[in-house]
Amino acid sequence: MKKKINAQFIIIGIFAVAATLLMSVVVCYGIFKKQIIDDLRGYSQIILESDMDILESIEKIAPENVRITLIDADGNVIYENEADNSSMDNHGNRPEVIAARKDGEGSNVRVSSTLSRNTFYYAVLLEDGNVLRLAKDAYSIYVIFYSAFPVLIIIAVIIIIVCAVLAHYLTMRLVEPIEKLAENLDETKGSEVYKELVPIFEAIKENHQKTISNAKMRQEFTANVSHELKTPLTAISGYAELIENGMATEDDIVRFSSEIRKNADRLLTLINDTIKLSELDDMASNDVLEEMDLNQLVKGCRDTLTVNADKHGIHIYFSGNSCMVMANRSMMEEILYNLCDNAIRYNNEGGSVYVSVYEEPGRKILSVKDTGIGIPKEHQERIFERFYRVDKSRSKSTGGTGLGLAIVKHMVARQNAKLELESETGKGTEIRVVFSA
Repeated sequence: MKKKINAQFIIIGIFAVAATLLMSVVVCYGIFKKQIIDDLRGYSQIILESDMDILESIEKIAPENVRITLIDADGNVIYENEADNSSMDNHGNRPEVIAARKDGEGSNVRVSSTLSRNTFYYAVLLEDGNVLRLAKDAYSIYVIFYSAFPVLIIIAVIIIIVCAVLAHYLTMRLVEPIEKLAENLDETKGSEVYKELVPIFEAIKENHQKTISNAKMRQEFTANVSHELKTPLTAISGYAELIENGMATEDDIVRFSSEIRKNADRLLTLINDTIKLSELDDMASNDVLEEMDLNQLVKGCRDTLTVNADKHGIHIYFSGNSCMVMANRSMMEEILYNLCDNAIRYNNEGGSVYVSVYEEPGRKILSVKDTGIGIPKEHQERIFERFYRVDKSRSKSTGGTGLGLAIVKHMVARQNAKLELESETGKGTEIRVVFSA
């Protein structure tokens, strides 16, 4: 990363130096060109302001190395101080002459065929209609550039070296807080160098903490699953060993077989719930939601729920009106079954469960309420955690895995709904699945 950033800084520096030098040459040449034209204009004013005749003035006060031409209204050369005017062609079509006749003065630069020198022209219109033109040869921009090239190279090398040093320093300053963060993700003091990096550091830190939290949660989940699996497997192995060694009577065999079946059922339930939670963790939130009536959902599950309640000696009651929501039907059926199964398991003998569907302003609600043992307030915040049990002995005796409400929490979140819990020890519990209207 350092090498890449450093290289990019140096490349930018080299480009900036090259562009600056090139623009400097162009600007200097522009100043040079303007200066020559201004000099030619000054020479023309000296000649014109003289008290002498124009030709006499040209002969006596014309500066050296300046070519002076006098052109009549028809473009014919009347006078030329460096050539025989009789052999010269018509100058009426020269750009500087045309400009002088139009605007009073004009200038032009023509490049020689060898590209080694330029000729600068300045022309001014006289009162008698003639045009006075002054010209001077000077180095072209290419010659100026080539002559200055060695000096420019030296300057460029010095600047590039300085840029490389600065690039290295800036790279170190830029990367330093990131390296500090990498060494200790819980420390963000390095972000004080650049305030703009604070949000990035906070996001990395938050992501790191989430990763640690998820890893810890998975580790705890694995440990809990192992522990939960160990109990029924130990029981199955123990009973099977007693039967295998002939240490059980015929009555014991019947009883042991029943215990083996119960533990096997509990084992299967635990495995199924674990697989379900794993699927909910791994699946992307792309569940197919459809418009459905919560009341019709309850009616569809009524027979199954009633049979389960009767098996445990619990009375179950249903009430509600039509209530349309966007949800996943199979998940909603599982949510309803898990909530009712919990309400039945942790109820008192002869108790009741009330399943209702109703609307409130801005809310559509599926409620499962029981008259069971209730949940102490200190446990209510954690009741939806995996393997969390308020009464571990009762949970195991009723065949609970401790994963039912965790599954409900995951599924409800995927329906864009939320859970509400109200409970009082000894009086019962109500859990509501709430959809926005």
